Amino acid sequence: MRIENGPRKPPHRARRNPAERLRDALIALAGGRATVIAHGEKSWASITFAGSRHQVELAFEGPEAMEAGELFITLLPDHEFAIPGQLVADATVTAVDHRLDPPHMRVSCELLLLEES
Repeated sequence: MRIENGPRKPPHRARRNPAERLRDALIALAGGRATVIAHGEKSWASITFAGSRHQVELAFEGPEAMEAGELFITLLPDHEFAIPGQLVADATVTAVDHRLDPPHMRVSCELLLLEES
């Protein structure tokens, strides 16, 4: 006979940091058609705000992914991100590289995340 003491807790999951959540949000905005191939992060602060600046490079492989990449480029600057504890204050596409044979595209973007207080 097995006796349990109270409700069972869900399995422990490591807390995801804002950079991981940002990568997930960018891939979701790309319709799941992108791969993060580079991500750099630097602390950022002003007199009134603290946060981090992120440089992210995404790869879109194949014709359908390239279409998703074009839509991503259009949507990114005005997208409302939902990252707990963070506000995306700025999101900009900084470079785009298209190749037709084989079809792929690389998109570089820079995002400024501010810590919500």
